[in-house]
Amino acid sequence: MSHYLDILLRPDPEITPHQLMAALYSKLHLALVQLNSSTIGVSFPDYAESPACLGTRLRLCAKEVDLQRLMALPWLGALQDHIHSSALAIVPSSVGYRYFSRVQAKSNPERLRRRQIKRHGLTAEEALARVPDNCAETLKLPFVVLRSTSTAHTFRLFLRCELASIATDGLFNTYGLSTTATIPWF
Repeated sequence: MSHYLDILLRPDPEITPHQLMAALYSKLHLALVQLNSSTIGVSFPDYAESPACLGTRLRLCAKEVDLQRLMALPWLGALQDHIHSSALAIVPSSVGYRYFSRVQAKSNPERLRRRQIKRHGLTAEEALARVPDNCAETLKLPFVVLRSTSTAHTFRLFLRCELASIATDGLFNTYGLSTTATIPWF
């Protein structure tokens, strides 16, 4: 990851930063799908877990050519009035490293019970005994609300940021996240 690009959300009295970040991240996801990219990673330099906040900056990290390919697409479209994109820049030589990955909460006991019945051949009563209603997990991590293009359902994409001691190469998913590849942190 030799280069980066920051996208900063501009203040808007009618749209919250959380809504703007969701729109930006959704468009980024679609662009990464279109490119079939596994080399572009994302980070949120203002990320905080307490209170849970992604901030107003989205940082894209990759090789220069990969970022140029992404930015050549018209993926930002109508968001141009709500953001400021920096120029491509070289990642500083002295940086830390982080992993940005998705965390999925086990928040729907009914769905977990159906899964137990299907996978383990349990009866409804056995599944209820294994997965009571009070087992729902609540995450207190920063998240972005997205809409699935295939099902039209909205969902929360919870993000975890973990410290890494060294840079690790790997692949990123179409959300720019990875549990194995690091992002430069500065």
